Amino acid sequence: MRKFSQQFKTGVSVAAVVVVLLGVYSYRKLQALAADPTGEKDCGPAAGGGEQAKIDLERIKAIAPLKDVKWSQLGGSINDASCLNKTEIYGGVDVRSVEDIARTLAFARDNKLAVTTSGVRHSMGGHAFRKGGIVLDMRGFNRIVLNESSRSITVQPGATWHDIQNVLHPRFAVRAMQSTDIFTVGGSISVNAHGMDQQAGALAKSIKSMTVMLADGSLQTVSATENKDLFNLVVGGYGLFGVIVEAELDIADNLVYQTGRRVMDYKEFPALFAGEIEKDGNIGLMYGHLSTAPSSFLKELLLYTYTKVDDADFKREPLGEVSGTKLRRLTINLSKQGPLFQEMKWLSEKHIEHRMETCTVTRAQAIGSAEACLVNRNDPMHDSVPYLRNALPNDTDILHEYFIPRSQFVSFVDGMRKVLTDNKTNLLNASVRVVHQENNFLTYSPEPAFSLVLYINQTTDDEGNRRMKKATEELIDLTIAHKGRFFLPYQLYYSKDQLQRSYPQINDFFAAKRKYDPGELFTNTFYQKYAS
Repeated sequence: MRKFSQQFKTGVSVAAVVVVLLGVYSYRKLQALAADPTGEKDCGPAAGGGEQAKIDLERIKAIAPLKDVKWSQLGGSINDASCLNKTEIYGGVDVRSVEDIARTLAFARDNKLAVTTSGVRHSMGGHAFRKGGIVLDMRGFNRIVLNESSRSITVQPGATWHDIQNVLHPRFAVRAMQSTDIFTVGGSISVNAHGMDQQAGALAKSIKSMTVMLADGSLQTVSATENKDLFNLVVGGYGLFGVIVEAELDIADNLVYQTGRRVMDYKEFPALFAGEIEKDGNIGLMYGHLSTAPSSFLKELLLYTYTKVDDADFKREPLGEVSGTKLRRLTINLSKQGPLFQEMKWLSEKHIEHRMETCTVTRAQAIGSAEACLVNRNDPMHDSVPYLRNALPNDTDILHEYFIPRSQFVSFVDGMRKVLTDNKTNLLNASVRVVHQENNFLTYSPEPAFSLVLYINQTTDDEGNRRMKKATEELIDLTIAHKGRFFLPYQLYYSKDQLQRSYPQINDFFAAKRKYDPGELFTNTFYQKYAS
């Protein structure tokens, strides 16, 4: 059984499942909690979004014919992974070539329509669409070319990290990506994603060059040295400056790591990181999980490390797919049901989960039966988290992320504990990762920081949305008070004032957008709300 995803890792305790089966929940209830999804959820329009005006489908049909371009839909609606942002659109285009993009942009300019780019739509604030706009669905535009001599890959933006890892393995590995592999390269670049490699930094530092199509249909090559200003706007620019057509990315060796873990008081973490982990070049991957159990809520931290093993004659297993999906889903969904199950999940991760770890690397000649578990660099991130999708009605799980100066970590966690407790927030997971100073224009990390990623369950009714909005506003105020920044790909509950205080350069960012796209062809819901 492959390890749980590093972002959403939850221990699977056999003892805990037995307790449940002995009488806490009925068999039918357990079946519902473990059931596979039957399709995409429909949770209604975005919270606070008002009534969605109907798109004039007859007008669409009258002008929609677009030669040699395939519409994936005309009219209708689209949503994102939150299920809370149902939005009616003009239509979607199934992109397969650069020509498809150019033709669609010309069509949109001629008919005064807005355009957005879309991957797997895990940004949760309408960043991949807007009402009445055309959505470029990039998932089929996904070629991957391995350049062994230059130690890079050339990829189209719809390629997922899952597919990229399958191409790179067993010799090479991704240098920087999120901690799960479901996302597309284009989406990852558009938010400047970061992951578990505390040395590599965010994705921007792995990009050798990109080709971007601007609003007028022209193609520009951008990099950290060529068209640098545009490069820094496209990276972390949420698709507002152009369409990424191709990117060349640095890759890494698929090193072998020894896995490690330790339990500590959260207050010990900053000093441990500064005094030990940051100075140890052999620690290739690292992340932490804060306790979500009521008895130790955000006070205990499980630190996971992956330390380079000296070169040897290793045998690497092929990358496998996630197994035990129903049991994993059951464990996660049980933790939504109350304090008992939250305690069980945390105890399982502390005491049982590591004993079920699968080691995917062996030596040609084993040193001894007591040797620690060895894994490839690719292994911890090769998880498409199917167990996070479920068939529960009126239920969704939401991501938050906050970037806090390293000296402010303990104080911020103390304040976060109070906000989440006061709002009775159902926190499923709280991860800690490391980010460096990032120099893209709309940077979330103007100085070295710790990233806190929260995975929160909510109901999809008005009350659930109201409570999430209140908690989000309070967490953002807390972040600003600690001189940190909140991540922008998520729900649009923050005010313009909060955005301005957290990102003082936001007005300059919007001004640069209008410079490169004076007709505002690339316009998403985020831009509509905050740039007006």
